[in-house]
Amino acid sequence: MCGIIGYNGHKNSIKVLISGLKALEYRGYDSAGIAYYNGKRTEIIKTAGRIANLEKKLKPNIHSNIGIGHTRWATHGKPNDVNSHPHRMHKFTIVHNGIIENYEVLKRELIKKGYKFKTETDSEVIAALLDFTYNSEKDVLKTIAKAEEKLIGAYALGILCDDEPNTLYATRKDSPLIIGVGEKEHFIASDVPAILKYTNKYLILEDNEIAKITDEVTIYHDMKAVTKDVLTFEGDLEVAEKNGYDHFMLKEIHEEPTVIKNTTEPFLIHGLESLLKKMPNFTKYKRIEIVGCGSAYHAGLVGKAIIEKYTNTPVTVYIASEFRYQKLFTDKDTLVILISQSGETADTLASLRKIKSQNVDSLAIVNVVGSSLAREAKETIYIKAGPEISVATTKAYLAQVAILSLIALNIGHKQGIISENKANEIIKSFEALPSYLEEEISKNYKNIAKALYKKNISFYIGRGIDYALSMEGSLKLKEISYIVSMCYPAGELKHGTISLIDKGTNVISVVTDKAIADKTLSNIKEVKSRGAIITLVTTDEIAKEFSGADYIATIPKTNDFISPMITAIPLQLISYETAKLRGCDIDKPKNLAKSVTVE
Repeated sequence: MCGIIGYNGHKNSIKVLISGLKALEYRGYDSAGIAYYNGKRTEIIKTAGRIANLEKKLKPNIHSNIGIGHTRWATHGKPNDVNSHPHRMHKFTIVHNGIIENYEVLKRELIKKGYKFKTETDSEVIAALLDFTYNSEKDVLKTIAKAEEKLIGAYALGILCDDEPNTLYATRKDSPLIIGVGEKEHFIASDVPAILKYTNKYLILEDNEIAKITDEVTIYHDMKAVTKDVLTFEGDLEVAEKNGYDHFMLKEIHEEPTVIKNTTEPFLIHGLESLLKKMPNFTKYKRIEIVGCGSAYHAGLVGKAIIEKYTNTPVTVYIASEFRYQKLFTDKDTLVILISQSGETADTLASLRKIKSQNVDSLAIVNVVGSSLAREAKETIYIKAGPEISVATTKAYLAQVAILSLIALNIGHKQGIISENKANEIIKSFEALPSYLEEEISKNYKNIAKALYKKNISFYIGRGIDYALSMEGSLKLKEISYIVSMCYPAGELKHGTISLIDKGTNVISVVTDKAIADKTLSNIKEVKSRGAIITLVTTDEIAKEFSGADYIATIPKTNDFISPMITAIPLQLISYETAKLRGCDIDKPKNLAKSVTVE
């Protein structure tokens, strides 16, 4: 969840580390710090709060060629100066992402051996363990390997040792870490944006591999040097900058038409032929299970609605943190689809490893090339969203829905439920989708936001696929505006929730499914009669038939395959405009992180 940056090269490491930490701010954090070798000793500067606070503590004209930096989200101990990273114990200084599950046991053992701890963190225990192990091993590489045998949990580590002041070490397990490769300089980082200012070349560090970084990079596995492929990041620094937009979230919403085109075009470039050839064979499966967290879970719910409507394949959608602990009924006839923007989501990865142990087929829908989920799944489909900086996902969510819609089209046609003519019509609608999205993005939703932003509670309601869309809309509002937002199936209102509706209560309803629109519109009238303020997100066709809303956001009537993506635009922009009126930190909401790499 946190951010790691490390540098060894000919530049001033202080400037590189601060630049890298700023590029990782989107991951969310509550404190920041750096450690660097000043030619005589390792210095540590750290503080609670923003990177700007850290910069104020830095002395002018300091220079160093090697260092490590960190942005922290508190998991063990309060977010204060003492608990901030880096942590040092005698000769070892470290930064750490992840959670060490057995740190209390290790801490007690190390206290008995004379170690004294200053922090409440699990991370300081790692530094002490390294130092204790080094006292007998006298070799940093062997020390790291030996210490890893005792660590239980997830970690990505940047390590400095006083006895090797010109060497940077790194290792990982179940937490992402890459090695940036430059000209006579090298980096470690949690994510590619941290190094894009300097290089787009990188290596992926696998679990339990150790990187030794001097003027060259050597990767060790089981204490033996291994050869790694140098990868090239396809984007550039520009995609990780705001480019004139007030927030990354707004920029990324405006990128959605291009993202959808880039994501869907490879499967549609030669029409139906491409769709059938470039996707896995789904017809050999009798059922599909979809696993995800947050917005990825909501994308799965939308996918379920479309797949089940247009195919004979039953679909079950699970929250990853529940799926990984429950009894499974998967078998060789089951396909498990795992969805994650980062490809490093801890619960989703654990779910994948659980089904792999049972020899169940898996498909990853993921944004980050070479991520753990992408590498470990049997099949992978990449969305082409590019770096998504805002914590609240927009363009990646839309691309995930797009892939699931294409999967439904693929299966439906192969099962003979969607005719060739119908399939070609749907493909043409995908080609028109970017234009539809641009039209919705250009609309003004500020009047709706003005009705929402002063209230501290809102309700979202919908039925069927509209309920799935409402769940995502509700999540967006609560994530970035801090409004308590609850979502319910519209038919459940009478079973308790309607008791919460008072005069002036905001109710947002998504109504795009014409077949069941009348039922939801009836529910809207019920809450309207109790004084609720109604915002309706619906098609222009349904809007003409209903006059009971205070505010209406209309989308064009299209088809079930592309309509959910068009509907997402007003929901995203309503949340954005509301959060902006409330003065919230839209790109970095409190207590949230972009990549949830710990449980």
